Amino acid sequence: MEWLKTLFGVHKPIIAMCHLKALPGDPGYDREQGMDFIIESARKDLYALQRGGVDGVMFSNEASLPYLTAVEPITLACMARVIGELRSEINVPYGVNVLWDPSASIDVAVATGGLFVREIFSGVYASDYGLWNTNAGAVIRHQHAVGGQHIRLFYNIVPESAVYLAQRDVAEIARSTVFVARPDALCVSGLTAGAATSSATLQRVKAAVLETAVFANTGVTIDNVAEQLAIADGTITATHFKRDGYIWNEVDEQRVSAFMRRVRDVRSSLR
Repeated sequence: MEWLKTLFGVHKPIIAMCHLKALPGDPGYDREQGMDFIIESARKDLYALQRGGVDGVMFSNEASLPYLTAVEPITLACMARVIGELRSEINVPYGVNVLWDPSASIDVAVATGGLFVREIFSGVYASDYGLWNTNAGAVIRHQHAVGGQHIRLFYNIVPESAVYLAQRDVAEIARSTVFVARPDALCVSGLTAGAATSSATLQRVKAAVLETAVFANTGVTIDNVAEQLAIADGTITATHFKRDGYIWNEVDEQRVSAFMRRVRDVRSSLR
């Protein structure tokens, strides 16, 4: 797992989400404020996250509810524009998550210089957005076809709002996913964005794949980050960084700074 230290420059990195406002084509898109508002909102959140000291940033169309499993071209175009406008202002490693479309995530990362993506790459799930029937082989071949071999893939194997269809233990899923698909990292999530990741589930996954990075994907807070990082190789954090801990608010730089101070203490204690 040396790639984590090489990419992020630290042990047990904290990747922060930069959530974009609803985009053109989304039901919640604000036509009056338009794309300029989306870009400026993302810029403010990006600056707050970077000043707060996070180790990486991942751009996501979090407000594109209800999500599609195969996004429309307008979503890719708008996300690429936002990241492209901000690219010269990003000073940490950054990635992309186009919900819930793995090939689209890779495409936007290739177009904008993103170094990692997170998505549902493998498995079959019953979800609130319908049946997710993935095709990891096709997605990985697409990654190579578009020149994205360097992009690190974070496989969400315990996704939000969904359940694996087969009666399989999560440790078995982790082991077989690593053997078949060779992900760079696995992500373990709670029920929804902002819901705490089960430490017990996280522990079972990590114990099953000791040589693969495992990230706590949702619900990490200043109060549970020590427990989570004692198991996980890093976190992907969003809701806790928002004003009042509410997912649709703007990023609160003071909350980010306090969280990262706690993380630095935790890292020192784990060495």
